[in-house]
Amino acid sequence: MTIKLVCIGKTDKKELETLIRIYSDRLQHYIKFEFEIIPDLKKTKNLDENQQKSKEGELILSGIQNSDFIVLLDENGKQFSSENFSEYIQKRMNTGLKRLIFVIGGPYGFSDEVYQRADSRISLSKMTFSHQMVRLFFTEQLYRAFTILKNEPYHHR
Repeated sequence: MTIKLVCIGKTDKKELETLIRIYSDRLQHYIKFEFEIIPDLKKTKNLDENQQKSKEGELILSGIQNSDFIVLLDENGKQFSSENFSEYIQKRMNTGLKRLIFVIGGPYGFSDEVYQRADSRISLSKMTFSHQMVRLFFTEQLYRAFTILKNEPYHHR
């Protein structure tokens, strides 16, 4: 199985990029992990929120296959402990999926079309984080999930 994290817009902090890369590299030990950045939209001054979400949604959906399991990182999604998230990942792997895709939306969230296509939604917290920080937090939690599944000492219970 491949796990892919799809994000809108590049990270503008080198420190965050470095930390994300560290966890992305560590994940390769457990699973094929891909990180896809969809470039920020150009000329958004004349677009309202819905138009921007719609255009971003088209870009997100263009890279998704019918067989993909899509999980939106959404503030209204289900929250997990790290242990429960590792179980969630294991259940997805047990189904024989080829690709499990997690998506971080743009600044206004997701279009209705993306919500309709999604198979699941999860939330990292009730707090609001920048989209750039969510990338780091999620990548670290994904790494943590695999160390829990392998009963490795990274996560302290």
